[in-house]
Amino acid sequence: MQASSNLLNWILWTPFIGVIGVLLLPKSKENAIRWWSLINTAVTFALTLVLYSKFDTTVPGMQTAFNVKMPWISSFNIFYSLGVDGISLPMIILTGLLFFLCILSSWTVNKQVKGYFALFLFLQSTVFGVFLAMDFFLFYVYWEVMLIPMFFLIGIWGGENREYAAVKFFLYTFFGSILMLVGMVALYYASGKGVDSFNILALQGGKFSSLNLELFGTSVSFAKLFFIFLFIGFAIKVPVFPFHTWLPHAHVQAPTAVSVILAGVLLKMGTYGFLRIAYPIFPAASVHFADAIAWLGLVNVIYGAFCAMAQTDVKKLVAYSSVSHMGFVMLGLAAMTVTGMNGAVLQMFNHGTSTAMMFLLIGILYERSHHRWIVRPDGSKGFGGLYTQLPRFSIVFIIAMFASMGLPGLSGFISEALIFLGIYEKYTTITVLALIGLLLGAAYLLWMFKRMFFGDVIEECKSYTDMNAREIAYMVPLCVAVIVFGIYPAPVLNVMRASVGKLVSMLATY
Repeated sequence: MQASSNLLNWILWTPFIGVIGVLLLPKSKENAIRWWSLINTAVTFALTLVLYSKFDTTVPGMQTAFNVKMPWISSFNIFYSLGVDGISLPMIILTGLLFFLCILSSWTVNKQVKGYFALFLFLQSTVFGVFLAMDFFLFYVYWEVMLIPMFFLIGIWGGENREYAAVKFFLYTFFGSILMLVGMVALYYASGKGVDSFNILALQGGKFSSLNLELFGTSVSFAKLFFIFLFIGFAIKVPVFPFHTWLPHAHVQAPTAVSVILAGVLLKMGTYGFLRIAYPIFPAASVHFADAIAWLGLVNVIYGAFCAMAQTDVKKLVAYSSVSHMGFVMLGLAAMTVTGMNGAVLQMFNHGTSTAMMFLLIGILYERSHHRWIVRPDGSKGFGGLYTQLPRFSIVFIIAMFASMGLPGLSGFISEALIFLGIYEKYTTITVLALIGLLLGAAYLLWMFKRMFFGDVIEECKSYTDMNAREIAYMVPLCVAVIVFGIYPAPVLNVMRASVGKLVSMLATY
């Protein structure tokens, strides 16, 4: 029992041990820093797989064998409390996998190597903190501290407009965090400042549904008001339209590995916040606003797809495709059915693998070309005939593209199909309109592929070399994931089924 409960501590703190190791290594030992970081993330990923092997898929709530709870700030009843269930486990495994592959993809980083790898490992520890925290105050601390490494990773190692992108990312997320902080303080007082006032599990179940507040001389529903506050806080991270404008800037300016983490893991923190905090604590308000959430999800799907179609920068195109794909997750969350919610959580995982592939591939191409133009500002082609020049790269790109598109047999299809099955009965019109988003997704991805990979090899592309062994090594696990989970999604679905079912049954009573 003790060994199991320590497992979450090890997953959370191993990357932090990695940070200390990087800081202790001399600045000149760049290869040692790289290898230490790689071994550290490999060990962390292995620990997430151990957690998966010990996980009981029949338990709907938190797995008591793994729980960690210690007093932290006793005067305010704040605890260092960690837990895991079927909703957080897929995100924990995804985080472990992507950070390991991103360290491998960052081998070519040669600017301030020590600072880069220290911040990257620090970022991993904070992300795990968000997915493991069972105390609202602890969750909020990790949610906020995560901004620090992201701000510097974009601001120092990013592209030419990196400072603007880093500041915009920071300000948007910080604005959402302030609203979340107000919600957390309100819950602390509404729950009587007792021993469970920050306990996420104890706050759940609609305890505040009948509570009203006096605000500007009028009576306002406590649950509805603070659900909106939490919704905006999480929606900025997703990002939900109209809070999405920070994302394309952050993606385009961020270094490749940071873009992968941003799209693969950080966006999921927003939808995870709905599943862990907003929905269970305010179930009646969640049901009340379900229609609005569904329409916002639809706007994300179609608006994101149209924006992607208009891009001439391939990285910006994939960034907007993330906005579109996260719209499908919002639709699944709005459905509040077992099938729709399972589809949403599965889409969170599957989008993490397929979009990571796309960003890593764009990074590989950028290292050879030092630009990302599909069509340059002067109207000339940025790339052409890549298929004949880079055959291995092209095959992996095709797998990633079709997975993003939701082609049957690849992971994106299963999750999108479950979302549509889950929302059709409740939101038939929205389902039909969302299918346009799928069609647009296929259009912009195939159009991009046609312009970059077909036709004659342009002069500039003739010097490009195909993927090397290191690049193949970090692409193969993602290729395997999108193919295996496309054909056989049960390993992920079985983990989440009981926990999602419990949340849906709670929402169904309102």
